[in-house]
Amino acid sequence: MSRFALQIPLFSALRQTFRQGYTLASLRSDILAGITVGIIAIPLGMALAIAVGVAPQHGLYTGIVGGLIIALCGGSRFNISGQTAAFVVILLPITQQHGLGGLLLVTLMAGAILVALGLARMGNLIQFVPYPVVMGFTAGIGIVIATLQIKDFFGLQDIGQHSNYVEQLGALAQALPSVSAGDTLVGVVTLLALLLWPRLTRRIPGHLAALLLGSLLGALLMTLDIPIATLGSRFSYELDGVMHAGIPPFAPHWVLPWKLPGADGQPLLLNFELLRQLLPSAMAVAMLGAIESLLCALVADGMAGTRHDPNAELLGQGLGNMLVPFFGGITATAAIARTATSVRSGARSPIAAIVHALVILLAVVLLARLFAWLPMASLAAMLLIVAWNMSEARRVVHLLRVGPRQDVMVLLICLILTVLFDMVLAVGVGLLLAAALFIKRMADLSHGAKASFNSALRAELPDNVALYRIQGPLFFAAADKALGTLGQFESQVEHLIIDMQSVPSIDMSALVLFEQALQDMQRRGIHVYLTGVKAPIRLKLRRVGLDARRGVRSFAATPERAAQLVREQLAQAAVQPEE
Repeated sequence: MSRFALQIPLFSALRQTFRQGYTLASLRSDILAGITVGIIAIPLGMALAIAVGVAPQHGLYTGIVGGLIIALCGGSRFNISGQTAAFVVILLPITQQHGLGGLLLVTLMAGAILVALGLARMGNLIQFVPYPVVMGFTAGIGIVIATLQIKDFFGLQDIGQHSNYVEQLGALAQALPSVSAGDTLVGVVTLLALLLWPRLTRRIPGHLAALLLGSLLGALLMTLDIPIATLGSRFSYELDGVMHAGIPPFAPHWVLPWKLPGADGQPLLLNFELLRQLLPSAMAVAMLGAIESLLCALVADGMAGTRHDPNAELLGQGLGNMLVPFFGGITATAAIARTATSVRSGARSPIAAIVHALVILLAVVLLARLFAWLPMASLAAMLLIVAWNMSEARRVVHLLRVGPRQDVMVLLICLILTVLFDMVLAVGVGLLLAAALFIKRMADLSHGAKASFNSALRAELPDNVALYRIQGPLFFAAADKALGTLGQFESQVEHLIIDMQSVPSIDMSALVLFEQALQDMQRRGIHVYLTGVKAPIRLKLRRVGLDARRGVRSFAATPERAAQLVREQLAQAAVQPEE
């Protein structure tokens, strides 16, 4: 086996688990935690699949295949992966424009990008996304998800598909007269159960209790001839030429994503143009998947006191998303709420995530026909809770009150752009703004100032010698400020000592400005001495010709050594006329 193959961090979390010792007690805890989180994942998977515009079984296939592969190959011992709410705002437009086939193809491409990030050891990616950007787009996603659930929660009719948030709000307002009393009652009861059940007991998952209560109420209303929209009335599948309500009671099977229908109902035509159109969406999906999975791993580590392998986690997420489309699953990533539930339920290893995937598989095979009775209003109520939790409204309000004004501006811009346009634009603009603010702050810290290095040294030098200290990194935003005063010395100055011991780095923009400043010094007959120059910076200066040939008299280790060289130069100049 090659050295490269040995460095690929596959099965990192599993290997770490067994290396530390795995007992029957750990297995028992993992099985109980996996069953608990699997029960929660079943309705969430179906609801989120519906939210992105595909049949509910595709969300379950995501939890089965994606959850299993990522748990086996990933780098986090506790991450529970499957379809998550964060992807709704990205995946829904893809489904509308390219159909189920396009959505699965985007998932495949995003998986390949994640694998590349993992192999390139980009696991610390999360550190480069500023907190205001993350909070802004997650809060915006929560608002969009909540808005999308209004239709099913109230049983509104004739909403249709809309390309932007404003049109969606207008359509909802026009459809308000079509509110269904039955759907609204089921939705309200389910919502109240989701809110109140955890206060009564945590032994039975609140999602399960709320859905059972909503389903029983829906069945009762239907016996009274009150119409209720159910999963079975909205979705169906064909078997042996006969249509059946609900989802197919079969395990996920092999399928080629590009053979599935596009937006026009016809199989996709796989070509370069289609891949070019899907690439921006795939990159956005990969970026969000990386952020959410690594953030989830950090949360789990904080709860369990462990450490994950970020590069292995990216690789596992990538492999899972590359395989899941071939079994009809959509984009998968680590789910923070399900992961936290698994840890609180006693999970010890990735075995819990594997059990979670098997629970979903058993539910599809054994209980699919019962899922047809689930009210759409109940699923919408569940996603309203997910949207509220995801938006972290209390924290956002707190940050708006106490956060720095510039960071608050970035947060609000990301939130507004996510709601009104899309998350890709929001994150792009947010990162650019955050980068610009960072550059400005660093430029404010990087400045040049005339200074006496010490009074004794300054007293020994005549008035025609100037001392100058540059502090901080010299990069494009700071170089003009730091170097701009180099030419503002008195006319009698003939020697200039520049102390650069506080300069850790220099970029090309600064090199160009430095060269221009030294050329100006040379034209004015000023001899320049550079002191304290770090070796990498000195090499850069010499490579661009900033040495004795371009006005630099000498490099010196310290200002004192430069002062000695100046005195020697002055002494030679004084002797020469006498000769």
